[in-house]
Amino acid sequence: MTDAVEEYEAVVVGCGPGGAAAAATLARNGVETLVLERGVDAGSKNVSGGLIYAEESAPYTIDGLFPDFREEATERPVTENYIHNIAGDKVKSFDIGDLHHHDTAWADAVLRRKMDSWLAQQVHERTRETGGGLLTEVHVTGLLRERGEIVGVTTEELDPIKADLVVAADGVNSELARDAGLMDWEDPEEWFQGVKAVVDMEPELINDRFDVAPDDGAAHLFSGDLFDGVRGGGFLYTNESSLSIGTVFHLDSLAAERAEPHELLDSLLTHPLMAQWLGDEYDEREYSAKLVPDSKKAAHPSPHEDRLVLVGDAAGQMQAQGPIIKGMNHAVTAGALAAEAFADARARGDTSQAGELYEKKLHDEGVMDKLRPTGYKVFGRVGEVGPVDDLSNVIAESAVGRFGVRAAAGLLERAYSSPRMVSMIPDTKLPYVTLPTVIAEELGEPVTEENTVSPPDLADRIGDLTYDVGDPHIELVNKSFEASGTAVTACPVSAEDFGGGCYRDEMVQTNGRKEHLVSLDTQPCVECGTCAIVADTEWEHPAGGKGVEFNQG
Repeated sequence: MTDAVEEYEAVVVGCGPGGAAAAATLARNGVETLVLERGVDAGSKNVSGGLIYAEESAPYTIDGLFPDFREEATERPVTENYIHNIAGDKVKSFDIGDLHHHDTAWADAVLRRKMDSWLAQQVHERTRETGGGLLTEVHVTGLLRERGEIVGVTTEELDPIKADLVVAADGVNSELARDAGLMDWEDPEEWFQGVKAVVDMEPELINDRFDVAPDDGAAHLFSGDLFDGVRGGGFLYTNESSLSIGTVFHLDSLAAERAEPHELLDSLLTHPLMAQWLGDEYDEREYSAKLVPDSKKAAHPSPHEDRLVLVGDAAGQMQAQGPIIKGMNHAVTAGALAAEAFADARARGDTSQAGELYEKKLHDEGVMDKLRPTGYKVFGRVGEVGPVDDLSNVIAESAVGRFGVRAAAGLLERAYSSPRMVSMIPDTKLPYVTLPTVIAEELGEPVTEENTVSPPDLADRIGDLTYDVGDPHIELVNKSFEASGTAVTACPVSAEDFGGGCYRDEMVQTNGRKEHLVSLDTQPCVECGTCAIVADTEWEHPAGGKGVEFNQG
């Protein structure tokens, strides 16, 4: 403790959808709430694939908390959903609208800078009414403790702040969650990495090429052999005047294959299937990347400690099961439930109960069942056992397996739209690579269109981003290639034979012998956190307002 300490009833760290939901619900309950945002503006540090859902079964939705949300902060409603199984130039497409509209009141495409900035304005107005407000460009560095108990937060720019409730909504790279020992970066199997390009396109072209009305939109997913065997897939979402196109891969697979994220994205962008949508002109607005927690393995069942509660990505609350990727809606629910729990505890005269009440609400409202589905625990895990996985792939590629695919074509499409089946999908090569490839080979038709898209190279993508470079925020602890070399390929702004990214490998002559080493330059860093998992680093966020600034997100 220091002599200069600010005090509030609640402090919320991060003003994404989870933090905004927590702050709005706290303010509605008359709680004095301070919100701290690291970026120059809410959304400037945030990236998502681009769909936010409102689930019918959820106790809270973003438009329920912010009634004008869809009119002011989103892009297009997503009314059509498809998945494309790809093998070379052959494609078999399935309509999976039933899956995406199951338990769904609505689903909209969003860009995070626009969305989070609008949410921040609403949050600031509401929290000011209860004696708080929103401050930007503040880097919360850790937890404030008193006699070993968490009582607040420390920052790089302000005096320590003490509060009865600390809401960590500081994202997938949460320094508060790690400081509390509730989350770590030790296992690549618990994470996905997403990489995205926002592509400029006039609204009229989107309507025509995707055959949608001006107030409608489409979501397309991609799997099969176009990603060099890396477990994961691609996506395309229609925005108001742009497309969000990206890839999401299991980080352990990305690392094991030594695949380069930007090249895998380009494999999607240049596939013949994309020609019908991209046309002859390609103008990339922004390149971005982020880590994605796999809630099946990473969602914390008890995300609290003392006065601290974790919400959203900071708690691993990202539902990623086959073609279902839902995170922002769960963050909204968690943030509001955490605030509700604090209000309940305060009404009982003991705010120390807030964490336990929050945990109970997550379970009672069914949030944890969605994040850690029983189907996966019972069946999906079995499919990940080495011999079972090997046999499954052999059968799928055999004459018997191929006959089964041909005979069960209609059943396969229905299976892709079954929430129960999706909840059982194992995290293996079978559902992401092998089976989609066999489906396309046996049931697909060749795509004859020519794709003329030429994506920017990595140097141009990095050069087009906005940076306010501060002091280095990552320390490379072990520079040997054995310990940290995976970052050279896994980092989305690095690559072999590219000297302009964060990580580079080099042969160094030392005392008469050559050493294979890795060097680091944090200036082009997009703050995804990938290297914290695949390399030996000490990783923290840049100072408030410093580092990369996303204009799309």
